[in-house]
Amino acid sequence: MNDFNKYGVEIPKILLPKKGSDFKAWSVIACDQYTQDRDYWARCEKNAEGKPSCINLILPEVYLNDADKAERIAKIHKNMNEYVENGVFAPEEAEFVYIERKTAYGRVRKGLIVAIDLETYEWKPFSKALIRATEATIVDRIPPRMEIRRGAPLESPHIMLLVNDADKELVEKSGEIAKTSAPIYETDLMENSGSIKGYAIKDGAALDSVKAALEKLYAKNTSADGSVFMFAVGDGNHSLATAKAVWDELKEKNGGVKKEDGTVSIPEGFENHNARFALTEIVNIYDDGLTFEPIHRVLFNIDAKALVSFMEENLSGKTEIVATEEDLTKKVADSKADFGFVYENKETGKIEYALLKTEITDLAVSKLQPALDEFLKNAPMQHVCKGEVCQMVKPEIDYIHGAEEVFRLGGKDNGTSILLPPIAKDSFFSTIANNGPLPRKSFSMGEASEKRFYMECRALFN
Repeated sequence: MNDFNKYGVEIPKILLPKKGSDFKAWSVIACDQYTQDRDYWARCEKNAEGKPSCINLILPEVYLNDADKAERIAKIHKNMNEYVENGVFAPEEAEFVYIERKTAYGRVRKGLIVAIDLETYEWKPFSKALIRATEATIVDRIPPRMEIRRGAPLESPHIMLLVNDADKELVEKSGEIAKTSAPIYETDLMENSGSIKGYAIKDGAALDSVKAALEKLYAKNTSADGSVFMFAVGDGNHSLATAKAVWDELKEKNGGVKKEDGTVSIPEGFENHNARFALTEIVNIYDDGLTFEPIHRVLFNIDAKALVSFMEENLSGKTEIVATEEDLTKKVADSKADFGFVYENKETGKIEYALLKTEITDLAVSKLQPALDEFLKNAPMQHVCKGEVCQMVKPEIDYIHGAEEVFRLGGKDNGTSILLPPIAKDSFFSTIANNGPLPRKSFSMGEASEKRFYMECRALFN
C-alpha cells in the first residue's frame, strides 16, 4: 500500500509487451463488445495470427455460452503463463499510465490507468464507498466471469471509471506534464478503431500533480456524513463486481471472516495480494472527447395515449403536441428533464410528436425507467393485426441508440418510442449519491469501436 490508498488508488506494476512488439496486433477491444458479431472476433484472431495478442488472454462474451467455454478458459490461463515465461513482456514498471485515445470519429479521449483497491468499491445500491456502481448490477452475470478471473496469472482492464472533475486536473493536467516525456507506446488499433498513445507517470511533477488532484477531489466529494464519492463505474461494472467477488472469495478461503454487513475481513498476509486490486482507466466525465449519450426507449404493443397519460401523471409533467420531429428533437435536446414521444395517432393514422415537460432535477432516466416498469407491469395485452393475421400480444420494451432510431421506430409495428434528454453531467454523481445506481440501460459512453482496448497488463495470481 502507498500514500494513494486514501483515495482508493494504488500505483500498479504495469506489464507491456517488450520494445519492438506489434502493438496493433496486441491490443483488442473489450470482451463485452460485438456480442452478436462472431465475424468481428474472427477477424481479430486473423489480425493477430502468430503474434502475441490480448485476443489470446480474454474470452469474448460472444462465446460465453458456448459448450467449449471451460476449454477456452483453460487455454487463456495457459497463454498467460506462456507470455510471462517466454519473454513477451518487458520488465514490469510501477507507474500510472496517461493515455490519449483517438477514435475513428476523430474524438480524443484522455484517461489515466491506475489500480483501484477493491476494498473501497461496492456495487450494491446506496453504497457509501469511494467507488460506486452507476447502473444496477445483475448478480447472475458474475459467476461465469469469476471462472475467468479466478486463478488467472494476468489481468488487463476494460473497466472505465468516471471522475467528477470540472477543473480537469486529475487526468488532463497530469497528462500534459507526462507528455513532456516520450510515449511508452504508440500504435494504431485494429479494425479501423483509431489510435492510442501511452505515457508513464512514475515520479516528478506528473506524479505530484496526480496526488494533488486526488486530494482536491477527495475534499470536494466529501459529504456531510463523512462519506466520499471519488469514482463511478462508467463501463465494465460487471467485470469490476467480478473482481470484487473473486477477492472476497479468496479472503474467505484463507481465513477471512464474513461480517454481518456482508464484507469479509482481510486475512493476515493478504493485505497486499494482487487480487485485492483491479486495473482500471479513469476518465473525466467532462472530457471533451467522451460522448455521453442517453439510451432511448421503444415500447411495442401498448396504448400510446395511455402511456403518455400515465407518464404525465407519474412524473408530474405536462404534455404538448409539437409539429415536427425537428421541433421535438430541439425541445428535448435543450432540456434536462423533458421527454419526447413518437407514435401513431390511431384516430388520424398519422405520426404524432408529444413533448412531456417535467421538473425532474435528478438524471431524467432515473425517474423515467421505474415509471415505465410500473406501466408495463399493468399494461394489458393488445390486439394486433398484420395483414389478415390478428393476435393478442404482450407489451415489450427495447433500448435504442440514436435519435434516428427513435423516429424510425415510432409508429412502426405498433411502436411508441421515447426520446430522452441529454445526460446532465452536473447532476450525474449527485443522482447516484442520493438515489443509488441508475436503472439499466441509462447511458452509453461512445460507440462500440470507441470502447476501451486492452493494452496494459498486471500480474494477478502466481
